[in-house]
Amino acid sequence: MRDVAIIGMGHTKFGKADKTQLELFAEAGQEAIEDANVERKDIEALFMGSVLPMFEEGQMMTAVYATSELGLGHIPSSRFEGACASATVAIRDAYMWVASGQFDMVIAGGTERAMIMGTPFATRTFAMGGHATTEGPAGLTFPGAFAMAAVLYSRFYEIPLQKLREKMAHVAVKNHKHGALNPLAQWYKKYGDLTVEKVLSSPVIADPLTLLDCCPFSDGAAALIICAGDIARKYTDEPVYILGTGQGTGGPLARLEDFTKPPSRIYSARMAFKNAGLTTKDIDILELHDCFTPAELIALEAMGFFGEGEAADATVDGQTEIGGKIPTNMSGGLIGRGHPIGATGASQVYMVIQQMKGAAPKGNQLDPVPEIGMTDTLGGDFGTLCHIILGRSKR
Repeated sequence: MRDVAIIGMGHTKFGKADKTQLELFAEAGQEAIEDANVERKDIEALFMGSVLPMFEEGQMMTAVYATSELGLGHIPSSRFEGACASATVAIRDAYMWVASGQFDMVIAGGTERAMIMGTPFATRTFAMGGHATTEGPAGLTFPGAFAMAAVLYSRFYEIPLQKLREKMAHVAVKNHKHGALNPLAQWYKKYGDLTVEKVLSSPVIADPLTLLDCCPFSDGAAALIICAGDIARKYTDEPVYILGTGQGTGGPLARLEDFTKPPSRIYSARMAFKNAGLTTKDIDILELHDCFTPAELIALEAMGFFGEGEAADATVDGQTEIGGKIPTNMSGGLIGRGHPIGATGASQVYMVIQQMKGAAPKGNQLDPVPEIGMTDTLGGDFGTLCHIILGRSKR
């Protein structure tokens, strides 16, 4: 397998969009092409995450029409659906195709226009990422699943639920603080002064989770130009290399022994670390899937950054902030940046690379610039997990 690099990036503003999801992806894709300084004829395939286009806009074959929208001719195009991990799965497949030598240069990313559905219908369609046979009839939605996870975390680690709510609220405060500084974020210039008290007093969505414990529905797109490592410096002086990837598969929640230790995430993270030849100690910055505040705590522990039951206190202590052990979601994460489900994984990669180039917004940028970063994307209720490890240098 040969080295693979990312040489160009594009990212739309997250939030409510008037453009179609194909137009959003074309906007991000065009920006990525220009950023990479490549010609359309150089791009040999398109890999795109897109989750609910049929419900949002009555549109199938979004990858096909995105290829046409970008004027890429008759190259192979593939749409990937892994719920919220769709773009990361698409990027991982793109990486493997280039690493294998089949393609020298491809475009990968994702798009979504969820807000057009409205909250009730969007909630219903998002819940399709759960197990229809056992979870659907019980009325389980994703806020409900992570509310249960919070209760279990409280019981397993003997943290009184009200105390845990306060600790979880620090996740929302941190991520909104950074999202408010990110011009591409849905909540740019909003909620930057959030407090624990405001999180706790916001409307209850699924006890014990309140509105500000949850990420929003979002529209948006992000795209990357991925190429063989040996040609990357023909196009840029600052290629970022894909050092390792992982992917894991879960199943119905009824078959999970412990929501707080999702085996699909543990499996995927370990695969990525093994593939890269690295450990948690090597990671300088992390963008993880904080769809709800307890999700960030669970992810940090399952990936091995903190021991079992330690992530809540670590967050309160600032260990996931700039200057801490592992700066996490400095872009705002899903909570502060937004969550257009088909695009989220590509957005996470974009934000890590922005940090590696010293181009993150003031107040969010790590100093010195990180050498190695990692993304974690969750699809469904631990059904699909995917990780990507990125470095400024080759392995």
